[in-house]
Parts: sequence; structure tokens; C-alpha cells
Amino acid sequence: MIELYTSPTPNGWKASVALEEMGLPYEVKAIDLSSGDQKKPEFLVLNPNGRIPAIVDRDANNLTVFESGAILIYLAEKSGKLMPSDIAGRMNVIQWVMFQMGGVGPMMGQANVFFRYMEEKIPTAISRYQNEGRRLFEVLDGHLAKNEYLAGDYSIADIANWCWVRTHSWSGISIDGLDNLSRWMGAIAERPAAQKGIVVPYDITAVLKGEKDEDEFKKSARKMVTK
Repeated sequence: MIELYTSPTPNGWKASVALEEMGLPYEVKAIDLSSGDQKKPEFLVLNPNGRIPAIVDRDANNLTVFESGAILIYLAEKSGKLMPSDIAGRMNVIQWVMFQMGGVGPMMGQANVFFRYMEEKIPTAISRYQNEGRRLFEVLDGHLAKNEYLAGDYSIADIANWCWVRTHSWSGISIDGLDNLSRWMGAIAERPAAQKGIVVPYDITAVLKGEKDEDEFKKSARKMVTK
């Protein structure tokens, strides 16, 4: 059994979508970011950086893994799914996971901070991160013009990027004209495992659409970015 310590964020969804896709049994341990659960000593034992997600594999001598990209790779290796076994195929998947870890996630995360959460609006910062997010989306769109998925067959690379890109409107980043990206997003959104994974530990779809409790959600997020 895998214990998943998570919150409803793109990085958290990466782990839960992967677990659902791979059919691995797991138990959810919800972390309340607004209350600072991720900074408590018991969680810092799992991840000294105080970020979600983290997993503990009780069937592997309580092996603990943090950083969402590392978790994806670990789960793929454990299950033998969603990543090829040959070196070329593995590197193709891993490089697109790193593309998300080093680019899409950080740029969208900063766009969220300046566009949504900070009380002081700094136009140059907002445009800087939204424009870079859009540029990265265009890279994905260009690649997807020639490929159904990012690295051959559907893989953890698609999970990593999709869990972030699907929240583009929250970051204020347009996907207008990116038809290949939209096609790919829609295909993954139809997968039953993806649908299950994005409501772990609870469903915030209405919040992301601005239909429910948006102000309270932003207040909680604001507390986190100012700590």
C-alpha cells in the first residue's frame, strides 16, 4: 500500500492521476496547506522542503519519495507502466517530465502568485510569467502537431504536463489557437483514471472555474505565498 500525502494542486494531481492510471492501491493523506500542515515536523520527515506531494511505500520497507517528478518516475518503475523500458524511450519520457518540472510548473506557479494571489498587482511580473507560460504551451503545441502524445505512447510525461496545463485559465494564460494542445488536453481529460485523480483529495473544479469560493481559496493561497 502506498500512502499519498497530497493537496488539490497540479503537483498533487500528478501523483494521484498516475496511481489511478497504474492501478496501484493507495491511501490518501490530505495535507491542509492553508493551515501549514506541510511545515509540521511530522511532514518534514517525509519532505524536508515542506511541499506536497510525498509518498510512503509501505510495501517497499517504508520507502519515502518526495518531488512530484521523482514520484512519477518511481511509480512508473514500480508498476512497469507509462514509461518504456529501453533507454531511448525512457529518456524521451523523462525529458518531457523535466520540461514540466523546470518550465511549465514554475512559470505557471509564478503566474498564479502574481496574477491571483498577491494583493499588489505588478503588471510586468504578471505579463512576464504569463508570456513565458504561453511560450512553453506553444512548444508543447508544436510537438503535439506531429505526435499524439508527448513521448510516443501515453506516459507519465503527459500526466506531468497535463495536470498543470489544464489549469491555464487560473494562471491567466490563453490557449487560443493552440489546436494541438487542446486536442491533447481533451483526450487526457476523457480518461477515467485522469478524472478520478484530479478530485484527490477533494474536488476543486468549481473553484478553478471561478464558480465557487474563489475568494476564500485565494485568501488561503495568499497566506502560503507570503510565508
